[in-house]
Amino acid sequence: MKILALLHTQADGSLPKAAYETLTAATSLGQPFVVGVIGAGAAAAADAVAGCGAAEFLAVGDEAVSQPRYATDAAAAAALIQAAGPEIVLAPGTARFARCLPGVAHRVGAQVDTHIVALCGEGGAVHAQRWFYRQRILGSFSRAARPWMLLLDGGAQPAWQGASGAAHAKAVAVAFAAEDQRTAVTGIQAPAADAQTIRPDAALLFVAGAGWTKKQKDGQSHIGDAGALIQTFLRKTQASLGSSKSLVDIQSEGQETLSFMSHMNQVGQTGSTPRHPKGLATCCHGEEPHAVGWRFINERRAVNLDPNCGWAQGKADVVYVADAFEVMAKVNALLEAGGQ
Repeated sequence: MKILALLHTQADGSLPKAAYETLTAATSLGQPFVVGVIGAGAAAAADAVAGCGAAEFLAVGDEAVSQPRYATDAAAAAALIQAAGPEIVLAPGTARFARCLPGVAHRVGAQVDTHIVALCGEGGAVHAQRWFYRQRILGSFSRAARPWMLLLDGGAQPAWQGASGAAHAKAVAVAFAAEDQRTAVTGIQAPAADAQTIRPDAALLFVAGAGWTKKQKDGQSHIGDAGALIQTFLRKTQASLGSSKSLVDIQSEGQETLSFMSHMNQVGQTGSTPRHPKGLATCCHGEEPHAVGWRFINERRAVNLDPNCGWAQGKADVVYVADAFEVMAKVNALLEAGGQ
């Protein structure tokens, strides 16, 4: 069985973390594999993973693929697949590949599956796993069709670590048509670093619930203070910000809430399912639809005034029965003083 680990570079020519995770998946199957790289500096990126044990390295580093574009990315990926002749194609489920690889599968006559979280190779067969029904059912399946393309979810595999070297990547020629290059990236608009609250690679996920906007023990709501405490903590720790559904729904109902929170931050059954080493839930009760989004957080902690909240029913490793306003004010003070 021949495997192709299909990767792409970033704007600076390096490989993203998801590419190293894909290499881990390829090496775990115990079968010969080829590495194919698309993008600016593809040959140099192949050198960075020369020690991964691949039998061959292929690269498409033309100027046409120096920026993400469906037409050129699809043409380059199809050329690499045809050059490698694999039965299994593994690729990171990044925005760049999620956009073009389903179309590539049609071009090369392959079957494609996305959001793969685990692979197992036994007896020459590959079995893939992915979640169904809002991450409540884990399914294991295989396909007889070849080639079979699998896009792997980020964070499901450890990133490959190994020596760099001389990969001697073979350049694969691709005939890019002029009409394939009509779309161009003219610039990038991005929020300021301190305005970016969703950080998939952060070590900590901080989740705020609707309790931050409720009346406190003095009978008044303190939304301004809540926002300042949360933003200070995020700025000092570079944690990723999550939200319960109830909090973001308050905003859609026209009630005053945290101005920097949106549905993009929502964690749970109807939101995202992040993967962070640690998670801290504050002022949310740990109801099942919300807590289901925490299933891949390694260490869960919560701050809540209710000792009988959902987090205390086995959904968190540690529950602090305390006022989140007071706790976070103290934590921020410790961070300001250089504490951990």
